[in-house]
Amino acid sequence: MRRLVVLITLFFLQIAPATFAQTVTLDYYFNHETHKTNKGTERFHYLWTDDKDSGFSIWGDIFKADGFKLDTLSVAPTIDNLRNTAVYIIVDPDTKKETAKPNYIQNKDADEIAAWVKTGGVLVLMANDSANVELPHFNILTAKFGLHFNNDLQNHVVDDKHFSDGIGLPVDKTIFPSAPKLFLKDVCSIGVTNPDAKAVIKSADGKADIAVIVKYGKGVVFAVGDPWLYNEYTNGRLPSAYENDVAAKEFTTWLKKQTKR
Repeated sequence: MRRLVVLITLFFLQIAPATFAQTVTLDYYFNHETHKTNKGTERFHYLWTDDKDSGFSIWGDIFKADGFKLDTLSVAPTIDNLRNTAVYIIVDPDTKKETAKPNYIQNKDADEIAAWVKTGGVLVLMANDSANVELPHFNILTAKFGLHFNNDLQNHVVDDKHFSDGIGLPVDKTIFPSAPKLFLKDVCSIGVTNPDAKAVIKSADGKADIAVIVKYGKGVVFAVGDPWLYNEYTNGRLPSAYENDVAAKEFTTWLKKQTKR
């Protein structure tokens, strides 16, 4: 009997990481920018490990403080290789200007990701203004959820004297309970055909949706028109009145709650 108890305990210890681990996986496949340094050709832009303005190290630290394990995915996503992922983030898919041979999102990729969300996955999609992101293929994926990143430019900020042109207006207190003062510069708006989608952040003039959420099966999708939580805009680069650092913490807390759905 005791041997049976031990075997059962070992079994559950083996499956526990896959079942209960809160892992946030950052896409390194559709976004795979490189540049040349004195060390050779290196990855950069929106990396967990990048502590410069271009990285996500600050947001990564917020995730870790909230109990998440950080991971990356450098190959095409499938429902199998996302099996142990609670939150999957796709940021700013590459254009040919950024990468010689970009990995465009294909129909198969969209099918796999949508199937994963349907089972309970939490998907975060971060676009950019159309001059800096590959939107046509990105929208193959967003169409699965009744969303569309528009080829436009919202919250255009000319220079540091015009920060107020980049204000984002939070309209969902379940995600941003303290209604922090948000900054999202040069973003694309989001078109919505799914009647269940809800606006989360509006543009500075209040006319355009620049962040929305929509439930899909057992999961949820958060789409935003900019990679607005990278280090440059969460580490004091902004005037003190702006609170993207507060928003990052509140958003991460909300994401964690979604993983328990």
